[in-house]
Amino acid sequence: MSSLDYIAIVAVMLIGVPHGGLDGAIARRAGWSKTVFEWLIFHLSYLLLAIIVAIIWWYLPGVSLTIFLILSAIHFGTSDIKIVEYPWKWSNVVPLISHCGLIVIGIPGLHPSDVQPIFTILAGEDTADLLVATSKSLLVPWLVTLLIYLCYSYFHNKWVPTTCIAAGVFMSTYILDPLISFALYFCLIHSPTHSFLVWTGIKPQERLRSSVEAASYTLITWLSGIFLVLFFLSKPNLNLEPILIQVTFIGLAALTVPHMILIDLLDKHYD
Repeated sequence: MSSLDYIAIVAVMLIGVPHGGLDGAIARRAGWSKTVFEWLIFHLSYLLLAIIVAIIWWYLPGVSLTIFLILSAIHFGTSDIKIVEYPWKWSNVVPLISHCGLIVIGIPGLHPSDVQPIFTILAGEDTADLLVATSKSLLVPWLVTLLIYLCYSYFHNKWVPTTCIAAGVFMSTYILDPLISFALYFCLIHSPTHSFLVWTGIKPQERLRSSVEAASYTLITWLSGIFLVLFFLSKPNLNLEPILIQVTFIGLAALTVPHMILIDLLDKHYD
């Protein structure tokens, strides 16, 4: 890993991950955690689900990484399209596929030799080979869909902002190393866009509470990540690179599942 790769991982942990800090506000908007008791149940359930995901990954890394990539594709794609309109419409199939594949297909498909070691750390060599091969096989059909999407936006101007994002992300994934291009997308596009969309939907009287919650969750996330890294580093003969990759991406997976349940299933703000 280069120094830029280390910076990318730190950026994901410090800038990208905390965008889930507004999940409490989303839960209240969805009709949950309006009382103190429900608030406690929500947070305990959220934490428990994240822990369960991490435990499952420990025992079933191959299955877990595969599911995580599928969920990430869906979450990234729908989040990008929400800039324009609610994504789950048949008319949005081409834009949705295009955005879903930007990270999950684009990065491993364009940089298989660079991604394979990362996947190997996360799920073992056999799963890494399978996932990289799958991404390579999907790359051309996805690129055709992306090209159709770019042409489609010429006749439907409302998609111009999102096609510009898609084109920019594709160029970054083509030019830059995988961890760097992922960090740029996650920190500069996905997280700010998600936070903005959520924030605009929060009632003014709720914003102070939501800000305090987001700051608290962010601090807890940072401290947890630091604790895990220091814990593993205290063990003899351990390499820093796989530890950082595992803490970062398994941590992302653990937080993605409850986050997606709120954003993509329970929250009807964009229906």
